[in-house]
Amino acid sequence: MKNVEGKVAFITGGASGAGFGMAQTFVKNGMKVIIADIRQDNLDRAMSVFHSNPNVHAVRLDVTDREAFARAANEAEKVFGNIHILCNNAGVNLFVPIEECTYNDLDWIMGVNFGGVVNGIVTFVPRIRKHGEGGHIVNTASMAAYLPAPIAGIYTASKFAVRGLSEALRLSLFQYNIGVSVFCPGLINSSIYESEKIRPQVLASPEIAAKNQLFMDVLPEVHKFGMTPEEVGEKVLAGIRKNDLYIFSHPEFKEELKEIFDEVLNALPEEDAPVNRAEFERTRRENLKNLKTAANKIG
Repeated sequence: MKNVEGKVAFITGGASGAGFGMAQTFVKNGMKVIIADIRQDNLDRAMSVFHSNPNVHAVRLDVTDREAFARAANEAEKVFGNIHILCNNAGVNLFVPIEECTYNDLDWIMGVNFGGVVNGIVTFVPRIRKHGEGGHIVNTASMAAYLPAPIAGIYTASKFAVRGLSEALRLSLFQYNIGVSVFCPGLINSSIYESEKIRPQVLASPEIAAKNQLFMDVLPEVHKFGMTPEEVGEKVLAGIRKNDLYIFSHPEFKEELKEIFDEVLNALPEEDAPVNRAEFERTRRENLKNLKTAANKIG
């Protein structure tokens, strides 16, 4: 989507961190933006920055609430009309090894980080398809979608899931002139370390929350070294305009990614595949290549 002026974007987790950076960049480039966030204090603070800009509208939203998502979409369309760009950005984190976690911890992290993306897609894709004006979806994953961390195992799993969903979705939606990107940032100057503040009581896990807080207490100083939300927003917008599948904002991971893919390739068996099986996979690969080529051409 090269021409974004006048387009309408819906951003979850849009009142702070990366989402707020996207909102600022989008507005600066002539877009209308709906900022959706679960925290009213963050929404109030974000809207104060925009100084009653008529091209920005705030809506309080828990991305795990499917009925609330539909209501938010209706409100957004009532205010600005058709939605063209969806940024499924809301996320929470937890720094406790999986083997120590409870069902509540799994349901919380997966429900927000992956379920929230699913809910955004199911809510908005039919609407974007219906208006026929094309669009773009950005699903925020993380470098954790490639780099597993034992202390953040559930978070890692959720981001791997977002990456897989996004890669598959791109091959489905190009026929409707809808692009899909998966955003994989590194360290950002954000307040995701405040995640426990928005954990729902029904998914409380006091012992795990206490362990998590020990790690969270040191993160504010770490996040100060992260990329600014404004720079993040610029990189995301550039990816939308180029219809990039992968939006990588942090160059410091290049060597590590190469090591990962070399390890994968080196793990493959040395022997040749049987002829029939090899021919089946050759055909599948050719079909996939054609789909990718078509998906890369839209916009």
